[in-house]
Amino acid sequence: MACILLVDDEPMMLDLLELYLQPNGFRCLKAESGTEALRLLEWKQPDLVILDIMMPAMDGWEVCRRIRQSSDVPVLMLTAIDETEAVVRGLETGADDYMAKPFEEEELIARIRALLRRSGKKEIIETDGLVWERERFRLTYGSRVIPLTPKEFELLGLLMQKPGRVFDRDSLLGHVWGWDTETESRTVDSHIRNLREKIRRTSFPVDRHLVTVRGVGYKWELE
Repeated sequence: MACILLVDDEPMMLDLLELYLQPNGFRCLKAESGTEALRLLEWKQPDLVILDIMMPAMDGWEVCRRIRQSSDVPVLMLTAIDETEAVVRGLETGADDYMAKPFEEEELIARIRALLRRSGKKEIIETDGLVWERERFRLTYGSRVIPLTPKEFELLGLLMQKPGRVFDRDSLLGHVWGWDTETESRTVDSHIRNLREKIRRTSFPVDRHLVTVRGVGYKWELE
């Protein structure tokens, strides 16, 4: 499930965006200022940012410029300013797309999905014959289908999406269970254990790929 950071100084707009996005399968983080957005970006590492321009203290252009100093996360600027000069300035500071308020829900969702596709959020991931398929909600090894719960499926997909990257338990909880979850971190450990047991039954060398980083969390290794 993709995580989207919503940045706008108007709480009602943040709530409206969340109302549109959540039923379409997106998890939302909300920030009411540029400073808060940059902090969440570093801490939570969302898959996409929807960014308003006209905000006090730090406008959207400056936020986008700072994002581009450390991240290539897709940025969609969503604002009431609908002038060519503003559009060009937004794109020149590093935005990937631009929409004017008011907007249609269907177009917003379509643009988000297009940006996620272009950013490389894979729908099918394969490692040595182990194939994770998002649309079919299926994990296979050879001709064998490995039954997973929804949380196990999302957890494995997140790790396989970013091979070599170490995820701590809090980050895994946030991405898979939601950032406001009260679920304890040991839940991640039990899901990882279940994943290993299920995949190991197929003779796939899961212990070589699903690696525990002691004292931190987990990662997916290609070799």
